[in-house]
Amino acid sequence: MHSLLTGGGAVGVFLMILQLLVSIGLIAVVLMQKSKGEGLGAIGGSAQMFFDQARGIDRVLEKATTYLAIAFMVLSIIISVWA
Repeated sequence: MHSLLTGGGAVGVFLMILQLLVSIGLIAVVLMQKSKGEGLGAIGGSAQMFFDQARGIDRVLEKATTYLAIAFMVLSIIISVWA
């Protein structure tokens, strides 16, 4: 953290705060999703997982999960390169 504050300055702190907010949002969105009841059965490839269409708020939550996960990964790479 010391090298981030001295080398990166305010940009490094901003990126870390942004990643914290993205991670909190990702946790919240995942917890709001409806459980599919697959458990470890999803590893074997259940037909319900592929043929069940998401509608309404479920579709929005799935899209939000995808975008927040991508943002989290990109921010993680940027912060690791930046430090």
